[in-house]
Amino acid sequence: MNGVAQEVPAAVGIADPPAQPTPEGPFIGAGSCFYWLHTHAADGIIHVESPITTTYHLGQFFDIWGESLGADNVGPAKGPVTAFYDGQQWTGDPRNIPLNAHSQIQLDVGSPLVAPESIRFPNGL
Repeated sequence: MNGVAQEVPAAVGIADPPAQPTPEGPFIGAGSCFYWLHTHAADGIIHVESPITTTYHLGQFFDIWGESLGADNVGPAKGPVTAFYDGQQWTGDPRNIPLNAHSQIQLDVGSPLVAPESIRFPNGL
């Protein structure tokens, strides 16, 4: 948001999440219910764990999170949204960005724009 990184929290899509402390911060490994789209940690990684093979989209994750997403906002952050998908600018509705394995998504709200960053996925993901 305006050039400052914001965190996607742990436990989005996990009901009754007991946090386990780790050196990297809280980790959620259990809960009474898991949505097919969820986060275990505040590392920005969205886990897709579904019994069916389909393509989910970023808008569905935001719906589970209870936050809005559109061309002019990301949750409570208001302003023009510039989306990057695997390092390239996404020109469509950010809600339609596919959640594919190891895809890297960055949403910039306002200015300045931040160059897309590449993250390293932990072993096993």
